[in-house]
Amino acid sequence: MPAERLQKIIAAAGIASRRKSEDLIVSGRVLVNGQVVTELGTKADPERDHIRVDGKLLQGPERFTYVALNKPKGYVTTVSDEKKRPTVMDLVHKVKGRVYPVGRLDWASEGLLLMTNDGELANALMKASSNVPKTYVVKVAGQPDEGKLDKLRRGVSIAEKGGRRVRTAPARIRLIREGDNPWLEVTIIEGRNRQVRKMFEEVGHHVEKIRRVQYGPLALDVPPGDWRNLTLLEVAKLKTAASGPKLTLPPSLPTPLHGAKVPASKLLRVPKSLSRSRSSRSSHPERPSFVTRSSSSRPGHAAKHSSKSPAPKRRRD
Repeated sequence: MPAERLQKIIAAAGIASRRKSEDLIVSGRVLVNGQVVTELGTKADPERDHIRVDGKLLQGPERFTYVALNKPKGYVTTVSDEKKRPTVMDLVHKVKGRVYPVGRLDWASEGLLLMTNDGELANALMKASSNVPKTYVVKVAGQPDEGKLDKLRRGVSIAEKGGRRVRTAPARIRLIREGDNPWLEVTIIEGRNRQVRKMFEEVGHHVEKIRRVQYGPLALDVPPGDWRNLTLLEVAKLKTAASGPKLTLPPSLPTPLHGAKVPASKLLRVPKSLSRSRSSRSSHPERPSFVTRSSSSRPGHAAKHSSKSPAPKRRRD
């Protein structure tokens, strides 16, 4: 087997992401054939060389695992937490293989979180240049007028850690449910820390609730706190999204402020048929994508409705 970069070998073994593997090397925690290696770019042959991380011998590439989790509010997206708060790792302890979160959802955010031990794919998805679209449903305090929504669509300046200000890329925004505290659907192609919250704060509206419902080709389709394994097709689509053409979102059209109302209780309700036990996941590789649901889409609803509807009147000429 040809020699490969050491950080790539460590990531493939499921020890850590590629970036974290680089930190392990630089900090002197990696040995190759008994010698400490601290230089990035060092190559090794995983089949011939003895590679140890923190004294543990690598056993070769780990079988990759890909999981879609519906993160509830009240969990931090990290492997461990100094404040002893619940982490997303508590929700996937029955997953075969050790997986890590791809990106972050903050403590108060909910929704779709991808977790895997495929460090190469995780890094590709998290690159700023990947431009993989992410869609959220957001409840904000107060009704933003069309001028503010257009400003968000074009991009606004937000503060990052350290005080540096950056301009967000164009976004798609549309009204889902109007009201004093409306629900909006927001699609962005970046993954900056608390980006959607900061965008709305910039135009004077606090985000009360936020839930990620789509990540690239993946749609949220499991109940809160639950997870499922991705299918081979979904993994292939994710890899294509991470390495495909880098497109920007075109400006979205103005949102009619008097569209059809969607009850808040029905936003992102997951069908009961998808709430299966974890033991049965592998036997159901294909599951339908699901984001929103109206009362007319319930199984049997259309048939029940049609049985009560009167026959159409015959037209007289």
